[in-house]
Amino acid sequence: MKIKNTWVRTVFPTDNFLKVSRLAWLCLLMVLSVSHVQAMTSAEREALTKWKAGAIVSRQAAEEFGLKNCFKAEQIPDGVWQRMQGKSYKKNPYIGRNDLRHIRVLHWGADDKIHLGEMICNKIIADKLVTIFRKLFDNKYAIERMVLPDEYDGDDERQMQKNNSSCFCYRAVAGSKTLSKHARGLAVDINPLYNPYVKKRGNVIVKIQPTTARDYEDRTKKFPFKIDKSDLCYRLFIEQGFRWGGAWRTVKDYQHFEY
Repeated sequence: MKIKNTWVRTVFPTDNFLKVSRLAWLCLLMVLSVSHVQAMTSAEREALTKWKAGAIVSRQAAEEFGLKNCFKAEQIPDGVWQRMQGKSYKKNPYIGRNDLRHIRVLHWGADDKIHLGEMICNKIIADKLVTIFRKLFDNKYAIERMVLPDEYDGDDERQMQKNNSSCFCYRAVAGSKTLSKHARGLAVDINPLYNPYVKKRGNVIVKIQPTTARDYEDRTKKFPFKIDKSDLCYRLFIEQGFRWGGAWRTVKDYQHFEY
């Protein structure tokens, strides 16, 4: 029996066999796991490389591209600057290209998918905005759309009706000749359709922007994208030193954060 047992251990070394078997299973599981990871598609690679705002990408694609590359402030690229001319940017003596920055961010949409977003802002708040939007992304805070106002020919009413979040647009305060904070890239509007500008006389609304936002004037109601003082977006902007238009006395601008 001793000779037989010795033969079995020599020909079929149990301990080593088990170790090899475990290793083989681990390798197989790793291969199966990798095979289930969605690789970056050519369309996603192009969208990320050229930063096509509004495009949808997977989490895996964003991580492969590098999340740090998806949240950054930079000099305004030539192509973007050309798109802005005569739309969101008009020649003026107050603010120029060197005063502004292009920021790229990721944001979650109402569709629970990751979208590419972009904004033009004043250089003094660029890093603050990158920090805010990264925290909103990490918390899956929904922002429906974030493309440049130039997609709407710089028409503020049109972009608000599409619930587009934006920052810089060279224009005056509505109904006046005073330059808006947006004209200096120091104000950001978030989900504007659901967080309108409201002016009342008594209990009567005399002005609302966008004009399609009357269903969202009553802030006691519950609806998506609503900003109030308990909202994460509100808290992050306030932490970074911004003021909220929803706290103004004479009018309410619930979408608006200015620095």
